Amino acid sequence: MQNIHQIKQDMCDIGRRIYNRQFAAANDGNITVRVGENEVLCTPTLQCKGFLKPDDISLVDMTGKQLSGRKKRSSEALLHLEIYRQRADVRSVVHCHPPHATAFAIAREPIPQCILPEVEVFLGDVPITRYETPGGQSFADTIIPFVQKTNIMILANHGTVSYGETVEQAYWWTEILDSYCRMLMLARQLGHVAYLSEDKSRELLELKDKWGYKDPRNTEEFKNCDICANDIFRDSWASAGVERRAFAPPPAIKTSPGATPGVPGPPAASSAPVAAVAPAVPKEEQLIKLITDEVMRQMASKV
Repeated sequence: MQNIHQIKQDMCDIGRRIYNRQFAAANDGNITVRVGENEVLCTPTLQCKGFLKPDDISLVDMTGKQLSGRKKRSSEALLHLEIYRQRADVRSVVHCHPPHATAFAIAREPIPQCILPEVEVFLGDVPITRYETPGGQSFADTIIPFVQKTNIMILANHGTVSYGETVEQAYWWTEILDSYCRMLMLARQLGHVAYLSEDKSRELLELKDKWGYKDPRNTEEFKNCDICANDIFRDSWASAGVERRAFAPPPAIKTSPGATPGVPGPPAASSAPVAAVAPAVPKEEQLIKLITDEVMRQMASKV
């Protein structure tokens, strides 16, 4: 039997971690856990996730109707419920606004692949949904094209949603993604982002398959895709307004050269590491930096 009180306590603990990591300001974010065929525990609306108590958690059914609880359930519960309907294996969903990942949501910049081993193994390609006003079923429906192929999504101009077998696992994917997005931004500021070689990228996909983590790039359907070019969700870019602007594309790599007779794939990259150089810093940014440096120099000279 499930210990419902312990599950509620786990939800409160994750709420504190979300708040302490600044993944949710004020009353942002929501957490759910499915505890039955038709029952889902849900955090309340208009309450800071950093100070939740088990008694604050409500119970809703799979239509969003509140069954019990002294506080009103989250206004974005329908997003969570749609994920449960699409994925029978999912037992928990976490939605929040991690700042670095949400920056990619606002810029609608695709997350580069084949750069960090942990991200390749645990996340893979991360899609960006089309934008829809939060709260209703139309908003919930934006996840449907992607939910079977990933455990985390970026919600355009909004935040992230991740899901897993436990509330902690659902939260993990968000923490990994936001950390990665922060690293990408820092590397971009340094002016250089190096991609992994074809051989090393394939090794990671093999490890992922060996360890039981699913990835569309390891399936027959996508065996001829470019494993580093966000090919899994590229068809959705136009409708969602997603486009490479900040990061240069990776060198072309196929998953299985010649796998589909008569269907040519992208040219294979060499086995040597290839670096993509970020675009030059705009002149305006250079001017701002020069001015800032001069102000700091003058301030230092007066001390």
